[in-house]
Amino acid sequence: MARGGRKLAELLKKLDLILEVRDARAPFSTSSPLISAISKVRPVVSVLTKKDLADEERTALWLRHFKSLGQNVWLLDLHKDSLAPLRSFLLRRKPQHRELRLAVVGIPNVGKSMLLNALVGKAQAQVGAIPGVTREVNWFRNRGLLIVDSPGILDPHAEPGVHRMLSWLGCAKAEVLGGYEAAALDLLRFLRERVLIGPLLARWELEDLDEPAELTLERIGRRLGCLVAGGAVNPDLAGRRLVDSFASGKLGPVTLELPGDPLWSD
Repeated sequence: MARGGRKLAELLKKLDLILEVRDARAPFSTSSPLISAISKVRPVVSVLTKKDLADEERTALWLRHFKSLGQNVWLLDLHKDSLAPLRSFLLRRKPQHRELRLAVVGIPNVGKSMLLNALVGKAQAQVGAIPGVTREVNWFRNRGLLIVDSPGILDPHAEPGVHRMLSWLGCAKAEVLGGYEAAALDLLRFLRERVLIGPLLARWELEDLDEPAELTLERIGRRLGCLVAGGAVNPDLAGRRLVDSFASGKLGPVTLELPGDPLWSD
């Protein structure tokens, strides 16, 4: 986090605004602890992406929560929604004498690159280094915006539970958190505890039984044909199929956290 913080501190001196990208399925966990400090120095506008993969009612609760805090938050499906309203919003904040300088930031796989590319557009013009800013970053100029792409300057929350949730969303590698079987079992326990598992099982035409997560994963593995010689289920392969399907939204819309949920602890 120290390295990311130093890079951000250097960038902030040259920026007017920060555009932070989060996953609408986990608006807290896909943020970064650095954002709180950044917001004291520069305005932060948050964009919740993948709205089509999130639960609409829970998303509405999050939007009301952010509004009550006075935070400026946009909800987008980057595959379908027009960015014209967001671009107009940004241009209204442009200084009269030059472009609006902003950074698009976010942890991995929340849609940062897609949003950046959409804002930059096909008529992008890469510009040279900005004096006083590290050469590790790239700047793009497009229709009144000067946008910086600086990978790796945001770190996620450090709690192990947050990292597990990020692995379910494809924002962290399950392999470094104990493997896909462990990630899948944690996901199944989490969904059952929060009464969210029924729709997931229904997608695979599986009955919602009161059983340990290990047995649920075994049933999923058999349903998907994740078998080894002799007909036994390969739990790691079944876990990978479950986690990948969940992360991509194939198992239906779901929101994993609500405003006011207790922070993860381990």
